[in-house]
Amino acid sequence: MSTTHCVDLDATLAHYDGWKGEDHIGTPIPKMIERVREWLVKGDEVVIFTARVHNGEHAVKVIEDWCEEHIGTVLEVTNVKRPEFSDFWDDRAVRVDANTGEPSDQSEFR
Repeated sequence: MSTTHCVDLDATLAHYDGWKGEDHIGTPIPKMIERVREWLVKGDEVVIFTARVHNGEHAVKVIEDWCEEHIGTVLEVTNVKRPEFSDFWDDRAVRVDANTGEPSDQSEFR
């Protein structure tokens, strides 16, 4: 059974220095691109999880094209959290201990 990784686009997979419109996606972040490629080679699934999707199909197409150019394949793009996602890679997330509401020891907010 493969793992499904969820990866944010802006500031996680691609450099982000402010909103410049849905047609602009920053340059790839090499370490994250390599990680995604390794997951794909291993047979894992990778889904781009981004708020950009709320802008509609054009935004999805721009992201898919960016993925094709920089990762070598089109990845699924969504803004809907699903139970099969095993992990989330995001620059804004705060990890909490399950069922407590408390930031985990891994969180800078503890």
